[in-house]
Amino acid sequence: MTFAPTSSRLPDFPWDKLAPYKQKAAAHPDGIVDLSIGSPVDPVPDLVKQALAAAADAPAYPTTLGTTSARQAAVDWMARRLGVSGVDPQTGVLPVIGTKELIMLLPMLLGVGAGDTVLIPDLAYPTYEAGAALARATSVPIADPTTYDGPVRVAYLNSPRNPSGAITTAADLRTAVEWARANDVLLVNDECYIELGWDSQPVSVLHPDVCGGSYDNLLAVHSLSKRSNLAGYRAGFVAGDEAVVAELLAVRKHAGLMVPSPIQAAMAAALSDDVHVDEQRARYERRRAVLRQALTDAGWTITLSQGGLYLWAEHPAYDSYESVAALADRGILVAPGVFYGTAGHRHVRVALTGTDERIDAAVKRLQE
Repeated sequence: MTFAPTSSRLPDFPWDKLAPYKQKAAAHPDGIVDLSIGSPVDPVPDLVKQALAAAADAPAYPTTLGTTSARQAAVDWMARRLGVSGVDPQTGVLPVIGTKELIMLLPMLLGVGAGDTVLIPDLAYPTYEAGAALARATSVPIADPTTYDGPVRVAYLNSPRNPSGAITTAADLRTAVEWARANDVLLVNDECYIELGWDSQPVSVLHPDVCGGSYDNLLAVHSLSKRSNLAGYRAGFVAGDEAVVAELLAVRKHAGLMVPSPIQAAMAAALSDDVHVDEQRARYERRRAVLRQALTDAGWTITLSQGGLYLWAEHPAYDSYESVAALADRGILVAPGVFYGTAGHRHVRVALTGTDERIDAAVKRLQE
C-alpha cells in the first residue's frame, strides 16, 4: 500500500535542531541550564494530587462532554479570575486533552480544509501552522488579522503571546471581535498564560468589555499546564460560541477524545483554588526579575515580554542562532526566535521554567 505520509504536510519539528547546542551547553562543568522549553519544573499542588488519587477508581469510560464538576469549576474560575460571566457550563465549555491537542485538531474537527485560510500570529507557537497543515488548509502569518483581505475560516490570537510575551489590549481584542463577526470568521484566542501578566493585565476575548456580552464567533482556549504545573496531566478546556462548542463535542465523541475522569477531578480542584496559582506566580515573578536583570547587564535587550513564561531577548552582536550558541557556551540553552517565525530572526526565547537553583546558576554565568 502506498500513501502520502501525513508528516510530509507538517512543518519540521523545530526542537530537533537544538541538539548540538544542547550538547554544548551540557558540557558546562556545572551542568546545563535548560531554558529552551516552557515545561514546568515545580511540584504539582498537593490538593490536585489528592483529588487525582481520590478519583483513581474510574473503571467506566468518561464522557466527551466531561464531568459537571469540571465544567462548573471552569465556568466559576472564568467568572472569578477573568471577569467572564454568563458561560453556560452545560453548553459553553468543553474539557480537552491539553490545549495543544485542541489547537492541532481544531481546523480539521470543524471541517476546515483545502482552499480555506487560517490566520496565525506572525510570531507564533508552531502548532497553529501545523494544525492548518494537517487539515490541508493554508496558514497565513500576520501581525494583525483585521488587515487581511480575503475569506478566512479561522483566525488565531495568543495573549500573552508565546514566544514574545506581548499582551493584546482590550481595545485591539474588541476590534478583532468586530472584524471576525463582520466577516464570519471564528476568532480563537489562546489564553494559556492569562494569569501570568507582568507589566499589564491580560484580558480574555470573552470579557464583556471585549465581546459585548455575546460569545458569537469566539473561542477562548485555557490550559492548566502553566498556572497549576499540570503539563504532565494534559488538562485544559475551551469555552465560547455554543454552536462551535456543540460541533466540537459532536465530532470529538466519534473520535473518542475524552479527558480521563481522574484528570477532570484534578482539573476541578485546581480551578477551584487560587492560592497555589498565586504562589506559583510569585516563583515565576522572582525568576523573571533576576534573569531579566542579568541578561540586561550582560548586554541583552529585553523587548515585549509583558506576560507569559518567557523573556524575548536580543543581542546587538548576534542573530538568532548565534545568540543560542553564545549562551550555550555558558551552559545555558534557549530557543532561537526563528522557531516562531521570520520576525524572530534576531531574538531568543528564554523560559522562566527552571528551578530557583538553575535560574541562579544562569544568572551567575551571565555575570562572569
